[in-house]
Amino acid sequence: MSAHIRPLAICLYTHAHKILVAEYFDPVKAEKFYRPIGGGIEFGEYAADAVARETWEELSARAANVRYLFTLENLFVFKGEQGHEIVLVFDGEFQDHSLYAREYLQGQEIVQGRETTVPFRAYWKTLTELRTGPYPLYPDGLAQRLGEL
Repeated sequence: MSAHIRPLAICLYTHAHKILVAEYFDPVKAEKFYRPIGGGIEFGEYAADAVARETWEELSARAANVRYLFTLENLFVFKGEQGHEIVLVFDGEFQDHSLYAREYLQGQEIVQGRETTVPFRAYWKTLTELRTGPYPLYPDGLAQRLGEL
């Protein structure tokens, strides 16, 4: 991470009272956690377009009907480094509706600054599962805001 605020766009892909969350691991904290699909907004790119691009890059899936919900500010530590994000939260759909029937989706995260990828799995989880389960949902405040909707 670097000492700047990173604009981020994530998408819930709500379906059947569940959202799609990728499972990640922070080796410094020895913590498994969940986060919706998405990533950094590039200069000159609309946030909704970033959602579509990130969905394609990470899952090889096409996004449709992407709509803005709300914004969160996230201060965090990942892999021992402090981060600061402004997170635009969206909901949307997959063009390929067969993705909703899968137990999980296999994805790949492109590591910034390196030409490598890290594989991950994304699971369909209810808000109750995310609130009561053993692993946190990030960014901070997301579960609370979703409970208010």
